[in-house]
Amino acid sequence: MGRVSRSSRLRRFVLYGLLRWLRLEEIYDKLPLKMATKKGNKQLWILLALIVAVLTAILLLPGCGGRRGAGTATEEELATKVHAGASAPDFSVELLSGDTITLSELRGRVVLLNFWATWCPPCRQELARAQSDVIDRFAGRDFLFLPISRGEDRATVEAFRQKMGYTFEMGLDPTRVIYDRYASNFIPRNFLIDRDGKIIVASTGYEPGEFEALITAIEQALKE
Repeated sequence: MGRVSRSSRLRRFVLYGLLRWLRLEEIYDKLPLKMATKKGNKQLWILLALIVAVLTAILLLPGCGGRRGAGTATEEELATKVHAGASAPDFSVELLSGDTITLSELRGRVVLLNFWATWCPPCRQELARAQSDVIDRFAGRDFLFLPISRGEDRATVEAFRQKMGYTFEMGLDPTRVIYDRYASNFIPRNFLIDRDGKIIVASTGYEPGEFEALITAIEQALKE
């Protein structure tokens, strides 16, 4: 067996980084990357190319991404059916627990309605902050974080929830009936709803700064 070259180590590092960003790092240990031969290096290049292609496809999928480039703000606005100041469309959603929540029955509470999907990287980034930055922060107050999975079945969402170790409830919208009342495209989406059922904030995509602003808006809504 020859020594692993510096370029080979670099490729492995990049590969692991991409898998970790996608929260798929456990796959790395299962890949045949221990060879230092030309064949092994070729396999590394092929794997890297495939992952980059998949990642690019995910980010370009209609409805998933962080903050996008110029011109897309108009696309997001056109795809948004309800905006700040409007009444939040009512709905009933089934949770993973089997319980059902109806939005109109939550009057008197501030609700953060979040639409997401397990395959969407920005959605995953946002959900990773939910427990500590939202749920724990506003625990014991008149507030509810309500994440609803768009277009996915119970088994998919439950498997993701268990894998990530999340314990908070998640709603199911496999046929997009609920989502389609609020928008026609793009996730993640957040709709902050006040005690009277009015939308205070409607945002699309995930950025740390924008998420911090959303937390501030929740705090302000709870004071009113």
